[in-house]
Amino acid sequence: MKVKLDENVDARLAEPLCTAGHDATTVAGQGIGGIDDEALFTLCKNEGRLLVTLDLGFANVLRYSPSESPGLVVLRGPNQHFATMRLLVETLISALHAETPGGRLWIVEPGRLRVHEDSEAT
Repeated sequence: MKVKLDENVDARLAEPLCTAGHDATTVAGQGIGGIDDEALFTLCKNEGRLLVTLDLGFANVLRYSPSESPGLVVLRGPNQHFATMRLLVETLISALHAETPGGRLWIVEPGRLRVHEDSEAT
């Protein structure tokens, strides 16, 4: 799966995704730091990339409709320490082996994955 890590996600977390066979890029690695959220959402949609972010703004399905994208993933941990984020990414990788997030919002939390589909918002 093609994945893009937002600039608020440690770029080192692309490595476990790549090791698991995913094509992971980072906002920082592409030299587009500071890109606004709307432009990032559109870029990921155009590139066919799942966006992985810590930005809760992307969980607003009225503003960023998951059905209009290859999927959105918001990582939610008790802190943003690297070890915590690494565990959340490992949870994400396990989930990606079982299903695809296409057109959905996934919220990855310690020990669980919440899935939102646009039909739930109506």
